[in-house]
Amino acid sequence: MLIRHLTSTPQVHPSAYVAPTATVCGNVKVGRGCRLMFGSCVVAEGRKIEIGDYCIVMENAVIRSTDRNATKIGSYCLVGPQAHLVGCTLGDCVFIATGASVFHGARLGYGAEVRINAVVHLRTRLPPHSMVPIGWVAVGNPARILPPNRHDEIWAIQEPLNFPKYVYGVDRAPPGKSNMRKITQKRSKALASHSKDVVVKT
Repeated sequence: MLIRHLTSTPQVHPSAYVAPTATVCGNVKVGRGCRLMFGSCVVAEGRKIEIGDYCIVMENAVIRSTDRNATKIGSYCLVGPQAHLVGCTLGDCVFIATGASVFHGARLGYGAEVRINAVVHLRTRLPPHSMVPIGWVAVGNPARILPPNRHDEIWAIQEPLNFPKYVYGVDRAPPGKSNMRKITQKRSKALASHSKDVVVKT
């Protein structure tokens, strides 16, 4: 399904394949020979999404951009089932395994691998040919790659990156408080723009 969002209609190369249950919405460009498989969801919200040539986006993967961060995927990349990419940049020949996540402002160099359920965190830089093991976390610039049980070390790098401020434009709540009211109201207002989306091809 191709959907026009605001004034932007997806551009899909004639040689690419978008499965009947895949969704491509907004300012998205899909390169030649790409395959967007069943249930995959590619949604540009603000900035553009570019997917290079001969990329494979497997079942139920989600690729998004934001008002602040475009998403760019180089050529010959594979995004595994149930992976989640948002506002990030992937070089050519990158492999994102099943259930892996790559967050806002992250940059992955040529030939990098993010294995099953691994995370590349906010504004992290992975050099070419680097690898994040199964379930591990890459965080920082330059990236440190740590197992998830080393939370204190991960948090020491992650906290100054200020995820809520960078992603949602809302200051981190002090201990014992919540900023979710502000975040959800702000996101609700932004996402309301989809109420005028138009399906251009099914």
